[in-house]
Amino acid sequence: MTPPPQTSHRAPAAVVSRQPVAVTADPSLLDEARRLAPEAVALRRTLHGSPELGLDLPDTQRLVLGALDGLGLEIRTGRTLSSVTAVLAGSADGPTILLRADMDALPVTEETGLPFASRAPGLMHACGHDAHTAMLVGAARLLAARREGMSGRVAFMFQPGEEGHHGARHMIEEGVLEASGRRADAAFALHVHPNLPAGALRLRPGPQMAASDRFRVLVRGRGGHASAPHTTCDPVPVVCEIVLALQTMITRSLSVDDNAVLSVTRLTAGRATGIIPDTAELGGTLRTLSEPTRKMLHETITRVAQGVAAAHGAEAEATVEPGYPVTVNDPAFTGFVLRTAGGALGTETVDVLTAAQMTAEDFSYVLQAVPGALAFLGACPPDLEPHEAPSLHSSRMDMNEDVIASGIACHAAVALAFLAGSGPEPAP
Repeated sequence: MTPPPQTSHRAPAAVVSRQPVAVTADPSLLDEARRLAPEAVALRRTLHGSPELGLDLPDTQRLVLGALDGLGLEIRTGRTLSSVTAVLAGSADGPTILLRADMDALPVTEETGLPFASRAPGLMHACGHDAHTAMLVGAARLLAARREGMSGRVAFMFQPGEEGHHGARHMIEEGVLEASGRRADAAFALHVHPNLPAGALRLRPGPQMAASDRFRVLVRGRGGHASAPHTTCDPVPVVCEIVLALQTMITRSLSVDDNAVLSVTRLTAGRATGIIPDTAELGGTLRTLSEPTRKMLHETITRVAQGVAAAHGAEAEATVEPGYPVTVNDPAFTGFVLRTAGGALGTETVDVLTAAQMTAEDFSYVLQAVPGALAFLGACPPDLEPHEAPSLHSSRMDMNEDVIASGIACHAAVALAFLAGSGPEPAP
């Protein structure tokens, strides 16, 4: 299960602003968001009942396009994936901020018992992407009603393929960052989290979520009869030693201040009890919070696997498949979000994460290209404590739908404050 994010009660660091006054947010935004919430909840439930996987989400795309119809947005769909990009132009020229929601589901069989549970066998919105989509549609409605007072543009990024399919990267390649006619100046995203108190907003400057890579080690030995292992080169104990060596590699190669998680999640060898196989294989994931550490461990996995195998007279072939990069929040923009969200949602709901999460996010691709931040929005179900709630990716994952209004208001507050000139200035 995903561990509940930790929080700190330290005040957020100050952020350089284009204006000498503190960031303020219109307190009426949350009231407007609550009026929009019933439609957003209905959309979330419709999406929840009809989940789709990967980059091809035709039904989800159709629902999003229908929900955005009539708002006066410039809309385009993806060429190679079922994405939706919508641009809202204000009444005057100005910067562009991108707001993102992911739309895909997971290959999980739902066990929540909800009346609007998934009708698709083996598929479920177990990561809250249905809520993300509904919140961003609600934000588009709220902001469209205020376009006359806006200077600049808001680009709404509805993205398929977050769950391992690099959907954000595909959308960037198709030009989502330039959808408004100029490159986005900032980007923001929300991710619901059932293991945080409902309505709580949490984020941190710098690395917030890990890079996630997959690795595979194939050991080649020499098989034979199980009664005569001395006549073989048994790959099974070699693979077992490699597992232990990889775990030791983490604890003895890194400083205690440099977090990394390596998990071996698959071991395969042989098909019969009386036969020593020719090969054995292991696989797993590596999660890191810095690119130098990531690169070093990629190389070390190969060296350790080959060294252990050679010590036994076997051969090892190690491959690492790069996944999502580290999700890095821009420090200045993070401070801006903390202050803006505090004004819109209440300062008592907003705080700083003290530790990064070792889960991964493909919004990291956007944050590599544009200053911005991703924040967690607490969504613990009613009548449960955060530590009791089923985690993200659980077949029993559920959420408090009241926080959808908070998400709508937060998106809108961040966009309006940024376009009003209260956002952070670019770092020198």
